[in-house]
Parts: sequence; structure tokens; C-alpha cells
Amino acid sequence: MARNSPLKIRQKHALGYPKVSNVRDDARRYLAYLAARLIAEEGVSDYAAAKQKAARQAGISGTQGLPQNDEIEAALRQYQQLFKGDQQPLQLRLLREIALELMRLLDQFNPYLVGPVLNGTATEFSAVELQVFAEDCKNLELFLINRRIVYHTNMRRAKLGGKEIHVPILDFEFSGVPVSIAVFATNDVRIKTRAGGRNAERANLVTLERLLASE
Repeated sequence: MARNSPLKIRQKHALGYPKVSNVRDDARRYLAYLAARLIAEEGVSDYAAAKQKAARQAGISGTQGLPQNDEIEAALRQYQQLFKGDQQPLQLRLLREIALELMRLLDQFNPYLVGPVLNGTATEFSAVELQVFAEDCKNLELFLINRRIVYHTNMRRAKLGGKEIHVPILDFEFSGVPVSIAVFATNDVRIKTRAGGRNAERANLVTLERLLASE
């Protein structure tokens, strides 16, 4: 990796990185910046995929020295402040309002907002990500069918408490934006899902209403 090229130095300094730093930390922070740019500009939604692609672009092989998810998230926030400061807050507000509308529609399924739309790092490519807690996924599917909402189903691994499970995912479009809903069992609402080694943030309908009112 050509670490000292003028372009790379300017990019690192633009994000507030020190001019003199530990070589390993400097490389990891640069990879976090590359991953953040991939998320913001190319719509790479998965942090693991973003860091792997960033490593390939930088000519780095292996997994040692790759940035942690929280480092990528911090770099993404900085990138958005520097390069998306005018438009990103408006996009975020719109996505949160759409999420609120959808959660009101799905109120009987106990919906929670999660992901970038909640934590504030959403991009123009972001989906509204919800978790719902229902006795049977078929009930939600029937609800969508009755409202003529075309959806696609798949399964995804999720960490619930201390174990890994497979949960149904329903993907569709609502008010012009992509939506992804993870369907958990009713009693799972008492257990936090895990993401990036920590409990995932989530907000119910009342919390999201308060968040929007405070902005």
C-alpha cells in the first residue's frame, strides 16, 4: 500500500487523523476511512464487506489489522459531516419519518427500528430496518398481502443474547424506500440482539416519535 501518496495523506488529514502516528494504527484508520467511503458513496451496507473491499483496494491481505465496526462507524460519521453535511440530515429525517409511518401501520406486531436509520449513519442507499415480534411470520405475511404489498422472503443469521439463530426476513418497498423486517418470536423482545460485539440499539414507536420531536 502506497501510504505516503499525497491523495491518501490529504484524505487522512481531512478526517482529523494525526500527521505522525503508529504505523499499524494509521493503516487501520485509513482502512476505516476507505470502508466509510464505500458505504457512503457506493451503498455497501455490510461493515464486514466494506472492510474487506477496502483492504483489497489498499492491497492488504489477511484479516489482521482490519478496523473494528465502531471504528468504521466513527469514520462514516466524520465522512458524512465533511462531505454530506447538507443532504445527509435531510435524508435521515425522511427515512425516520417513513419508518414511523410504517411502524404505526405494523403496530400490532410490536415493531422496533434498528440499524443506520436509528443510529444516524443512514445514507441514500440505506433501507429502513425493523425488528418485529410475532407469534408467526405468516401473520405478518398475510397482513402485507391484504395490503397488496409485494415482498420477498429469506433467512438470515442473527445473534440473540448468547446464541446464534436464523430469523425470517421480509424485504419490500414502502413509500419509495427499501424495507427489511426481521421477524422474531414474541418472547424474544425481552432479549437484545447483538451486532458488532455489542447490544444493537433499537427504538419502539414511542421512542422514535420522541426522537423526531426532539430534532
